[in-house]
Amino acid sequence: MQAMSVLKDRAAATAPLEVRALADEEAPVWDAFVAAQEDATFFHRSPWRRVIERSLGHKTHYLCAWRGARLAGILPLVHVRSLLFGHSLVSLGFGVYGGIVAADDAAAEALAAAAAALGRSLGVGHVELRNLKEARAGWQTKPDLYFTFSRALAKDRDANLKAIPRKKRADLRKAIDNKALTVEVGADLEVFFRIYAESVRNLGTPVLPKRFYAAILEAFGDAVEVSAVRGPEGPVAALMTFYFTDRVRPYYGGATAAARPLHAYDLQYWRLMERAVARGATVFDFGRSKRGTGAYDYKTYWGFEPTPLAYEFHLLKGGELPDVNPLNPKYRLMIETWRRLPLAVANLIGPFVARQLG
Repeated sequence: MQAMSVLKDRAAATAPLEVRALADEEAPVWDAFVAAQEDATFFHRSPWRRVIERSLGHKTHYLCAWRGARLAGILPLVHVRSLLFGHSLVSLGFGVYGGIVAADDAAAEALAAAAAALGRSLGVGHVELRNLKEARAGWQTKPDLYFTFSRALAKDRDANLKAIPRKKRADLRKAIDNKALTVEVGADLEVFFRIYAESVRNLGTPVLPKRFYAAILEAFGDAVEVSAVRGPEGPVAALMTFYFTDRVRPYYGGATAAARPLHAYDLQYWRLMERAVARGATVFDFGRSKRGTGAYDYKTYWGFEPTPLAYEFHLLKGGELPDVNPLNPKYRLMIETWRRLPLAVANLIGPFVARQLG
């Protein structure tokens, strides 16, 4: 029996590669592959396909590399159709991580070639892979723009507390000692969206439609958590968090002006660390930030070290690398104008703009 298994493995390894789109009934095989691969992320999970298509209206293309009946690699892509910023094919659109996950180099290269061919057939300006690490020769990158922050979580509460630099730890202790501050787990989506939408408006950023966040909750179940920090006069901060394998990832977070003097943000992340350890998480992934932003600085104040992300681009129509980000001077006036919009107006027109950003 063991000899037969070895022969089957060898046959599978030498079978010709076939790259094709994921069929609906193959989603469990895709997700099993994602769960088994060290470099896969929460954003590689198949339910994102349904979330993005149904709530944002973008077509997705989930490419699989097969060797016979064995899945050898995956690449989830979103066709972001944008009147404002041009069409693109992004892995993963509306996520900070993505790119190719493959069992071997041949499968990875086949998926990259298939993505480029698909991009040409769709007439997009570029294909973008949001990798954790640079992987492909011939694809262009944007060094020193996006960084990710993560570190190990200890089982011991005091060890995690001591890992926070002294100044930030002092801020956190003020919040912990403030009996008027409480953290609600399983907070209402309406509370989350109200606080988050106001927070991103204040940063000059449009918000995606509320149905998008509701779809994430529905699609991923207990792998997604919504929490809120309540102050003396009600909720002041809110957070949507993703759990995947051994990692916890606070993703969508916002706060009101009242949160700052209360250090509500600090308490929010600290309580999340405690809950994550209780759930068995061993890595706290503080996510992506751009150098030169307040979010980047905040994460370093917590003692997290930045690691550059290797986003890769294949330009199909020539020109320069896309630069749709708030640090681009050409968007400065737009951002300042957005910050001054009444919240009701920003929430009304924001989804139209945000769904074109990808």
